[in-house]
Amino acid sequence: MLRPALPWLIGALALLALWLAWSGVQQFRDDARLASLTAQRDAAAAAVGSAIGGETKRLRDKLAQAPVQAALQAGDPQAAAARIAAGWPGLLGAEVVPADLQAVYDGLPKTGYGRLATIESALAKKAPVARVVAEHGKPQFVLAAPVTMGVQAEGVVYARFPLTNLTANLAAADVDDDDYLALRQGSYTVLARGDETLQNSAEALSAKVPGSDFRIAAAVPDGSFAPWGLNGMACLIAAAVLAGLALAAWTAWRRWDPARSVPADVEEQPTLTQALQAAPAEPERKTIDVKEAPKRAAVMIDRGIFRAYDIRGVVGESLDPGIAELIGHAIGSSMQEQGLADIAVGRDGRLSGPEMVGGLIAGLRRAGRNVIDVGLAPTPLIYFAAYHLRTGSAVAVTGSHNPPDYNGFKIVVGGETLSGDAITDLYARIADGRLYDAPAPGTLQQRDVSADYVNRVASDVQTDRRLKVVVDAGNGAAGELGPRVLEAIGAEVTPLYCEIDGNFPNHHPDPSEPHNLEDLQRMVERLDADLGIAFDGDGDRLGVITRGGRNIFPDRLLMLFAADVLERNPGAVIVYDVKCTGALSSYILRHGGSPLMWKTGHSLIKAKMRETEAELAGEMSGHFFFKERWYGFDDGIYSAARLLEILGRRSETPDQVFETLPEGLSTPELKVPVADPHAFVARFVAQGEFEGARVSTIDGLRADWPDGWGLVRASNTTPILVLRFEANDAQALARIQDAFRARLLALDAGLALPF
Repeated sequence: MLRPALPWLIGALALLALWLAWSGVQQFRDDARLASLTAQRDAAAAAVGSAIGGETKRLRDKLAQAPVQAALQAGDPQAAAARIAAGWPGLLGAEVVPADLQAVYDGLPKTGYGRLATIESALAKKAPVARVVAEHGKPQFVLAAPVTMGVQAEGVVYARFPLTNLTANLAAADVDDDDYLALRQGSYTVLARGDETLQNSAEALSAKVPGSDFRIAAAVPDGSFAPWGLNGMACLIAAAVLAGLALAAWTAWRRWDPARSVPADVEEQPTLTQALQAAPAEPERKTIDVKEAPKRAAVMIDRGIFRAYDIRGVVGESLDPGIAELIGHAIGSSMQEQGLADIAVGRDGRLSGPEMVGGLIAGLRRAGRNVIDVGLAPTPLIYFAAYHLRTGSAVAVTGSHNPPDYNGFKIVVGGETLSGDAITDLYARIADGRLYDAPAPGTLQQRDVSADYVNRVASDVQTDRRLKVVVDAGNGAAGELGPRVLEAIGAEVTPLYCEIDGNFPNHHPDPSEPHNLEDLQRMVERLDADLGIAFDGDGDRLGVITRGGRNIFPDRLLMLFAADVLERNPGAVIVYDVKCTGALSSYILRHGGSPLMWKTGHSLIKAKMRETEAELAGEMSGHFFFKERWYGFDDGIYSAARLLEILGRRSETPDQVFETLPEGLSTPELKVPVADPHAFVARFVAQGEFEGARVSTIDGLRADWPDGWGLVRASNTTPILVLRFEANDAQALARIQDAFRARLLALDAGLALPF
């Protein structure tokens, strides 16, 4: 029994030994490539830092010269600038700007938002700031430093240099065509070398340029597969052992090779010709008629679950595993038409999640798509998987902040979050039977990418001081990952309701409702924590409570995020939804950014960000979208990390930081149940404009007066009207609410208005 099997065993051992040896060699090669690129990255970072340091020292030396000081003390900015520029090789120009910045603001947009933001940053930091900004349509390397003019008056010296002063070393570096190395400022790539298809994964190996906001991003191609997790040396050792076993087995087999000891009485086997002649004749083939396969039966599916920016319904009423399979089949069919093969899927902690994701996967595989199941995960982790695993497509099975009996699907195909017509097309595919059945089902594998997510965030974000934080996940899907991430970036975390439970036994997982934050507020006070962080049911939204018990509304958080992003990305577009404070636009302008108000909805905001190349966006509901240093999707966990990074750099308490932000008298989101909110809002808009107000109808109706504003719009997720009001004082707020109340009750006198 053993002798016939030995050749197969020898061959298998030899092939396995060769495969392990090849894997080991490849891993050593990958390690060498990574080490070489890391050295190039560090050298580039040092060279850029040296260039900045050299010009900064020259500027300080210039400022210390007696003629420059004399001009500054005389309050003569033109003369001071001329003396600074004199004898400075490579300088393109210098100017001294009075600290009131009136001339700079008067010259906007011609004088440039990037120039303004750099000057303001130098004033705020009271230290030199190096940036790359667009000057006359071309990027230049600039330095801004605060100076004293006259008697205790302040100003800023602003010096411009060729970009090559900053990039010369990187431009000359011997970077392999298959690797990637880039100088970045925020999400702007100043100069890139190598394979630009690796740019999206380059942040994982990025290194900061000392003393600046620049960094060197780096990436190598995906490493070779490591069999059973073995490193290169282990693979080579295993290969040697298997080769030895194969040699020993071959030696044993040769000793009793059957070819050399055939018994005499063994009957000679027939030749192939003899066997064919002896074979019985093939029976006559019969033909049969092939009838047309039966067509797919009509499908009953509720069109109402296909919303403006996702799919959502009640399990057992408008959703079940069969409908989930049809939705997966439709998504897979759309991917097939676009030539997309792979997709990541995951689910939140709802009780219906396993059967919903099971149906979804069955449908995707029926369309021939290869599915990577990341398991129970918050929505941001599923989005991250699409980037990290390079599928470009993902589906999060989640009911978000809706009640426990809801569930739904947030869908990304080819890097685009589906909304509007793309969502409607999925319904049309199902209704029309336009579903692709692949010849063979797609593959299915399970992957846990949570550790990769934690490492990716922690490699980019770290707090300068240890903040004490309470995290309330509302028993949602972020309960395990959220605390892990915040601890990894240096925070001291106390979890509250972080056990994942689809019944949501403690409170509804919606941080936009103030009463859902009451337990968090009490815990922050009891522990004397610096901050309270709240996530919604699937972890893509953020709520914040301070030690003083203040609920910091998301539009004010967006101010803090915008100021931080604009420090590194002067002139960047910042998108916000119609529910945000009226003070946000002027705040963004004041910090050198370009504000843009848009429709509410995560997929609608993301589409607008792509269209405008915005660096940051936010919604009043608590969704934040960071393109700068991140991937542009809504992520409550990453947003919390960025918030702690900002607060950790400040010497003030979080309460003191938030007190510096402009704040009017405002309401939270007010929700009014109606049977058909979209039809109601259409009638409300048809009533015309409000006297004395500037009216916007991009999403519902928003009326802005000089002293406040009001909004009414239809929710795209639940059958409610969403209202919000803000004003400079209580009298103006009452007047605006009275105007809206009169119009609302004129349409439906039975409305239960919460104001």
